[in-house]
Amino acid sequence: MKFGVVIFPGSNCDEDIIYVLEKIMGQQVVRLWHKDHDLQGCDFIVLPGGFSFGDYLRSGAIARFSPIMQEVIQFAAKGGYVWGVCNGFQILTEAGMLPGALLHNNNRKFNCSNIYMVAQTNNSLLTANIDLQRALKIPIAHGEGNYFAEPDVLKALNDNDQVLFRYCDEAGNIVPEANPNGSLENIAGVCNAGRNVFGIMPHPERAADSILANQDGLAIFESILSLVKA
Repeated sequence: MKFGVVIFPGSNCDEDIIYVLEKIMGQQVVRLWHKDHDLQGCDFIVLPGGFSFGDYLRSGAIARFSPIMQEVIQFAAKGGYVWGVCNGFQILTEAGMLPGALLHNNNRKFNCSNIYMVAQTNNSLLTANIDLQRALKIPIAHGEGNYFAEPDVLKALNDNDQVLFRYCDEAGNIVPEANPNGSLENIAGVCNAGRNVFGIMPHPERAADSILANQDGLAIFESILSLVKA
C-alpha cells in the first residue's frame, strides 16, 4: 500500500502520521508538497492536521486552493481513497469533498485534550473492523471542530450511514457532556456518499504508539489495512 501525505505550509501533524504509517504499520509513504501536481501513484491520500496557511480566513479555506488539491479531487472522483484528519477534515469540507462545515468550538476556545469517540458503522474503510461498542480514547487539538450541517444534509448523513464516529463518554454513551466542541449530534467524523472520502477531527496518529501509553488509534489504521492490502 502506497500512502501519500500532503504537506501544506502550517501542517504540523504530517510527520506524526508518516511515522505511524511507515514505522508502525510498515507501509510505503511519500511526502506530497502542496504545490505538486503529481500524486506519485499513491493508493491512498492523507491530508494531515495542523494549521494550513495559519488558519487565516477559515481553517482549510486557503489550502483548499493549493495546486495539489486539483489532483486530490480528481483522484477521489475516480474512487481513490482520501482521508482528512483535523485540519485535513476542514480542508475536505471547504473543497466540497465532504458535506457540512467545521465551525468555531462553541466555547470559543482551542481544545487540546483526550476525548472518547465510538464508531457508528462498520460500512467504511476506517471503521470496518472496529467494535461499535468500544469507546476509543483519542486526542483532539482544534479551535474549529464544531461540526455543522443543514437539516437535510444531516438527515442524509444518517439515512445513508455516513456518520463514522460520535463523541462519547468513557463508557461509550453518546451524551451532550461528552461533546467537546458543540458538534451537531456529537459527530466526530463522516464520509462521503461514495464511501471513499473520510474526515475525522480527533488525531488517531497521536494514540498509536506504545510509548504514548495509548494505542486506541491503531484500530483505525488496522481497519484500513485489513481491507486494502499492501
